Amino acid sequence: MLARPNRLTRGADYKAVVRRGARCASTHTVTYVNTSGEDRAARFGFIVSKQVGSAVVRNTVRRRLKAVCHEELQRVRPGADIVIRALPSAATADFAALRDEVSRCIARRAA
Repeated sequence: MLARPNRLTRGADYKAVVRRGARCASTHTVTYVNTSGEDRAARFGFIVSKQVGSAVVRNTVRRRLKAVCHEELQRVRPGADIVIRALPSAATADFAALRDEVSRCIARRAA
């Protein structure tokens, strides 16, 4: 579980990361990374739309992405804001595939 300081909570923060952040697209996710020089913990946000599936499926995908980000938290530089948008194919992806994609994108952009 991600602690409160490690979560994006405001809509304006999501918009800023998606508009100004570096984009890394993969099969099941699109990852946006915006790094700043601020001295604070890295923050994560998740976008899982209704196109992904029913509420049960969306929550399953969101929980898997949160677990991946919890594992990656130690490798992300402080001050980074990361938004992960799940694509419809994420509903059928297994945990290992999601972990590999997100880890690769984070290592490329935020490590």
